[in-house]
Amino acid sequence: MKIYIGIDPGKSGGVCFLNGDDIRVCKCPATIHDMVNEIEIANDIGVCSAVVEKVHSMPGQGVRSVWTFAENYAHWCAILATLKVRYVLVPPYTWMKFYGSMPKDKRKRKNYLKQLAQQLYPNIKVTLATADAILLAHYLQQTDAVEAVINGNSSHTTS
Repeated sequence: MKIYIGIDPGKSGGVCFLNGDDIRVCKCPATIHDMVNEIEIANDIGVCSAVVEKVHSMPGQGVRSVWTFAENYAHWCAILATLKVRYVLVPPYTWMKFYGSMPKDKRKRKNYLKQLAQQLYPNIKVTLATADAILLAHYLQQTDAVEAVINGNSSHTTS
């Protein structure tokens, strides 16, 4: 059984576990222990591959928020590596391009992505916190980006 994991690493982000038509989503766990538990549960069920949104700081962000953001990103990468889950880092513009043209305005784009995720998975409640993670997992399932990286057929980065 193959499980695709989409991770939006921000504190207000989410995690999605996609296995065929089965989907489970949650907001980003509050503690490292809870983050590990989420991945361990999936790892116990099947063979996992993950995509983590490759993020960076933006001009105008506060030092504290950038630090928190970077910590969360590093935690996810370390957890996946430690649990031997193959993963790929994908910048937002790459996975979003997969879904076609997007509104330029951030607020409109976020709402568009939420609506798109809801259309793809109408049986779950999609929120702004989980929409990106859902679309990341779906992107991974459709493109199998991890395998492409491992086989040298992609410009993504992996660990």
